Amino acid sequence: MGYRVGPGTGASAGGRGPVRRRRRRWARISAFGVTALLLAAGGVGWAVYAKLSGNITPDEAAAAELARYDKERPTSLVKDARNILLIGSDSREGRDNARYGRDSGTERSDTTILLHLSAGRSSATAVSIPRDLMVNLPGCRRPDGSRSAPRFTMFNQAFQVGGSACTIRTVEKLTDIRVDHHVVVDFHGFKEMVDAVDGVEVCLREPIDDRAAKLRLPAGRVTLDGEQALGYVRARKSLGDGSDTERMERQQRFLGALVNKVRSNDVLLNPAKLYPVLDAATSSLTTDPDLASLRGLYALVRGLRDIPMEQVQFLTVPRESYAYDANRDQLVEPAADRLFERLRTDAPLVVEGNGPRRHAPPGSADARDGSYGDAYRSPHRAPAVTVSPPPTFRGNTAAEDTCE
Repeated sequence: MGYRVGPGTGASAGGRGPVRRRRRRWARISAFGVTALLLAAGGVGWAVYAKLSGNITPDEAAAAELARYDKERPTSLVKDARNILLIGSDSREGRDNARYGRDSGTERSDTTILLHLSAGRSSATAVSIPRDLMVNLPGCRRPDGSRSAPRFTMFNQAFQVGGSACTIRTVEKLTDIRVDHHVVVDFHGFKEMVDAVDGVEVCLREPIDDRAAKLRLPAGRVTLDGEQALGYVRARKSLGDGSDTERMERQQRFLGALVNKVRSNDVLLNPAKLYPVLDAATSSLTTDPDLASLRGLYALVRGLRDIPMEQVQFLTVPRESYAYDANRDQLVEPAADRLFERLRTDAPLVVEGNGPRRHAPPGSADARDGSYGDAYRSPHRAPAVTVSPPPTFRGNTAAEDTCE
């Protein structure tokens, strides 16, 4: 309910003028202050943008090498889908990386993941490629400028021989999938990113005591800092059966937990939290020139925050022990071919873990067959129609809780 201000309150006809003038003066001062603040923020924003962009190292050598072989590279089939090769380097160069072992003068890919982002960004699928997988390496340019001869060897030799360009060409020949972008991160960069989000929670089914990885942890839910996380994803001999299979699955689950932490902790919407994450991430990244700026990275990932966690999927290429060496791997066909075709054509796929499945159609386990083979008949007695849902592969999603 309104009321009228009476005499003596300073709101009389004679008093309104000074009040209005004071209000207009404060309004002008406030507007000036806001404008100055915005300009200052813009200046700081630009300085931050320039610093973070400057952190990223553009991989010009790889770009030149890939351009040399552009005519023989696969063609992208779906316009807005993207395939990014993520390479974890075991380089010991630099003070922070040297503590993880001697620098032997070689650099291998400790972890390699092909990340497929669907057109429209409705899903993200990360496929681990085993470092011991036997593949055909093309002839590649070595760091000293000489060229290697094509050979059949372990996958991680590609990075050692010819860096990211050789690794990309090897993956493209293996999968017939065009790699649109690549990102190389070293040990220190991984550790710093984990610390920047204040650690990542994982679930340990049993205690860990690994002297080589400098890792001693209790069973149950544990929040890992950067150093612990690095030991956790790299440890091999003391966890599980000591196989590279379990190591890759552990890496996938950790990445899922990291995605959850970033999404659930409002990091993307809080500048105070986002800056240290971006600073840590960009400081140790080497990328193709198109991604070597915040603008490039933002253009790539701006739609990722809307992807449901159950649609952020992790799996390993279908493979088995190599026929001539049990310590090496080979692809399982036609399962691997079917996976690569789904990624190449941006077709959906489903991942399921080791637990009980919702259904077990003939041949669907571990992606041996993508078709359920069941006939569907409508209530109106129409002719039977074969229903072929997306093929199922063994893996997990970022929505899964390994403690449950």
